[in-house]
Amino acid sequence: MKKSFLIMFCLLLFLLLTACGKGEADKNSAGGEKLEKVSLMLDWYPNAVHSFLFVAKEKGYFKEQGLDVDIQMPADTNDPLRLVAANKVDMAISYQPEVLVARGEQIPVQSFAALVRHPLNQLMVAANSPIQSPKDLEGKTIGYPTIPLDEAIIHTMMKSDGGDAEKVKMVDIGWDLIPAMATKKTDALIGGYINHEKLLLEKEGHPMRTLNPADYGVPDYYELVLVGSEKGLKEKPAVFKKFIAAMTQGQKYVVDHPEEGLSLLMKHEEKSSPLDKDIETKSLEILLPLMDAKEKPFGYQDPETWNKAAKWLKETKMIKQNIKAADAFKNL
Repeated sequence: MKKSFLIMFCLLLFLLLTACGKGEADKNSAGGEKLEKVSLMLDWYPNAVHSFLFVAKEKGYFKEQGLDVDIQMPADTNDPLRLVAANKVDMAISYQPEVLVARGEQIPVQSFAALVRHPLNQLMVAANSPIQSPKDLEGKTIGYPTIPLDEAIIHTMMKSDGGDAEKVKMVDIGWDLIPAMATKKTDALIGGYINHEKLLLEKEGHPMRTLNPADYGVPDYYELVLVGSEKGLKEKPAVFKKFIAAMTQGQKYVVDHPEEGLSLLMKHEEKSSPLDKDIETKSLEILLPLMDAKEKPFGYQDPETWNKAAKWLKETKMIKQNIKAADAFKNL
């Protein structure tokens, strides 16, 4: 009887200690609180620029901050801003000019972090093209995906370089950017990214040169930013701060371990848009310096960058009314 009692006592003690250990583990993983679900919509399918997010998820950095982050891909490129504004998703990746245009249309969204701090959308010409600067585009054709912002970029570049934008033919090529350039249907291309279309064209044997809009009158704007709704940022600032803390860890890991960071991203490639490891490796090499805020924290937003971008968009009539650039962003 004593032996049976001793066995039963030891068993109960073991179960108690196991339960306590599990409780402590749960407490450590979520700071003693239940994980808060957060939805994030990407700007496009997962690619190199998103590596820091998937690292933060895979390495548990979000979890350490008490967040359970659901990373979603948009069905349409217009979805991220629209769904954030409607509070259908908590946050999204978008573009600085689009945030300002949205503000001009009274859409209550705000940027809370700058991801890519310089333009990726640059004018592309063949490496052997006689086009050396924007004014050389007179009498030439430029293929683009019929986005008004791209037209504004070309007009500003031409004007800055002493050219006449009216002498340029803008050709709608939809999103067939690569075939249009590869088959020489157009003399130049706008709407393609230096870390994607340029790399793909070069891989297919079409070396390219690029002209940076920031060198020809266009503000050195933020290409990609993280956006939330005014309502969400006002009601749950702590959630956004925790998100920034986790993503900063993720970015640091990618900077220190780019190969491993990219490997974690590749695990999450979209089946309908498979990734080319060589392209994404080169893309990440291009992106990391452009995401570096130098002495400022990752994600920091410079008020002057927002002021200059807002002023330019107003001058190019992309924004019809005056807006306060300071209302379009927050540094948390």
